[in-house]
Amino acid sequence: MASSDGIGIANLPNQRHKIVAKRGAHFTIMVVGESGLGKTTLINTLFSTELSPAKNYSRRHYKQLDKLTEVEIIKAELEEKQFKVKLTVIDTPGFGDYVNNRDSWAPIVDFIDDQHEAYMIQEQQPQRNEKTDLRVHACLYFIRPTGHTLKPLDIEIMKRLGTRVHVIPVIAKADTLTQNDLFTFKQRIRDAIAAQNIRIYQPPIEADDQASADHARILFEAMPFSIIGSTEDVQTADGRVVKGREYLWGVAEVENEQHCDFKKLRSLLIRTFMLDLISTTEEVHYENYRQQQMETRKFGERKVKKFNNPKFQEEEEQLRKRFTEQVKAEEARFRQWEQHLIAERDRLNKDLEMAHGAIKSLEAELDNLQVGYGRSTGRR
Repeated sequence: MASSDGIGIANLPNQRHKIVAKRGAHFTIMVVGESGLGKTTLINTLFSTELSPAKNYSRRHYKQLDKLTEVEIIKAELEEKQFKVKLTVIDTPGFGDYVNNRDSWAPIVDFIDDQHEAYMIQEQQPQRNEKTDLRVHACLYFIRPTGHTLKPLDIEIMKRLGTRVHVIPVIAKADTLTQNDLFTFKQRIRDAIAAQNIRIYQPPIEADDQASADHARILFEAMPFSIIGSTEDVQTADGRVVKGREYLWGVAEVENEQHCDFKKLRSLLIRTFMLDLISTTEEVHYENYRQQQMETRKFGERKVKKFNNPKFQEEEEQLRKRFTEQVKAEEARFRQWEQHLIAERDRLNKDLEMAHGAIKSLEAELDNLQVGYGRSTGRR
């Protein structure tokens, strides 16, 4: 006769909870967007700590000649109610800051692929106890609040990122737009995403949990999230102290859903779907990469590294141009030298012909003298 308590299978979720709580979690988030859109501020606001100091962008235009998108890695360990999360933030300073942004997405895309590659190589090793995992679980793509639509650069990079990582579009500095302009801007971005077949993250909808399914739909319909980032405490007209930005007309509150979608973004990234972002990165994006590589490479074979950094390509182009100019200059000098040699040869040939003519003339005179001498001798 079976016990009324069952055999204990129903206790497995509690066991799983203990394992997860003991191990903690590793979460890697990438922020992509032009300078000055508040990427660092938003990350600090999301995790309620200063992971990265605010950057000074007053001198960013002095780097125009570099034309290079960089990749910066920031690591931190967060703890809440004895649950630890090892957080890695990937920043991409320099993206979209130049007049010519051709291939500015290459270092970003390469970094994401390189992390899948590095993890795949570690899995193929005999010892796999300590694996370094920097696979990107979510990418916040910051859109400048122009009020128009996505720029060609936005479309290009989002299409490339969408096949590699969970893309979550956000409208930066949403407090610079009116509510009507923001609503229209959001709709235009959604239309552009649909028209260009850009893949963005869609929260899973649980069919057996209506409340969770409704929450997931609300979050997805709110994309792109309109964001206000601030780590400063300000006082509202009714005396409350909140995180926000203070203006002459009042306070734009970070956690006020009538002002922005910050709470929805935080719910998506941290409170509700962080584990889904982590697991689907493993099951979908990493597996897609691994399958593509295993179909074209032998087991254990290293990936051929393509050095297609935009800065190196430009330097290579300049060197090639300089080499071509030097070759042309040397060819011109050689032709001039060749013409000089031909002229000198012609002059020497002419002198030689004149010398031959003089010799023949002298020989003729000599013959005449000999003939004259012979006649005079015969008369005697």
